[in-house]
Amino acid sequence: MSADNKPRVGSVKQITSHSNPIVKEIKGLVAQRKHRTQSGLFVAEGLKLATDALEAGWQVRYLAIGPEARENPIAQKAAATAKARGALILEVNTAVLSAMTRKDNPQMVVGVYEQKMGDISDVIPEMSTTWVALDRVRDPGNLGTVIRTVDAVGASGVILVGDCTDPFAVETVRATMGSLFHVPLVKVGKEAFRDLAKSWPGTVAATHLKGSVDYRVPKYSEPVLLVMGNEQQGLDDETASVCKTLIRIPQVGQADSLNLAVATGIALYEVRRDHLSLEE
Repeated sequence: MSADNKPRVGSVKQITSHSNPIVKEIKGLVAQRKHRTQSGLFVAEGLKLATDALEAGWQVRYLAIGPEARENPIAQKAAATAKARGALILEVNTAVLSAMTRKDNPQMVVGVYEQKMGDISDVIPEMSTTWVALDRVRDPGNLGTVIRTVDAVGASGVILVGDCTDPFAVETVRATMGSLFHVPLVKVGKEAFRDLAKSWPGTVAATHLKGSVDYRVPKYSEPVLLVMGNEQQGLDDETASVCKTLIRIPQVGQADSLNLAVATGIALYEVRRDHLSLEE
């Protein structure tokens, strides 16, 4: 807010040089996690994600719009909304968009947004449906797809346990298809998560190789905590020991395991079965 308590209105800046400091800043956010961590910012590409972010009330720092976007009424509306909320609107050419995103065929809109990451105090079981806890998830595509699936089934959010991949990496953001702006994210350490699981009032179910229960059998009583392990190592025994129900997804083919995002999606749709309907 400004001194007179009026919202700060953004401005418009034309950029034609690849060496512009803002272009370099955005390139750094795309390329390196440390820049995203230090600045608290991240990049999301595309008009759909820009529209989703604005509708969800996320704070926009920059909105870069290329030549096509300046002729697109939806993009023009997004730019006007972002500017009214204090964003700097960057009018750039396609070459500068390519430099920002390191892509030969960039999207017409590139946004820079402020990160939102909660902590364990934001996980309130009594106000929850289902939380998905991902233990040391490594693949950004997997994380993004899980976030998208959590959104699709109406779950409460995603808990990132331990050393996880960056949820604000460009690859993760792209895989969410905009669901990042609607799904709460919480980051916790392993010990804190185990304490949370021990005290959880509803179902705590984890997929595990030692699981003896078919994932379709349990009655998933809300609030549900669905725990998924690392892509390579699965869920460690110590964390598995605090989960009340160890489930397994049956397999009859030659594959020795399922992709993490696929397994999470299968389990989530079973957990949320009674709450999903084609009837509106």
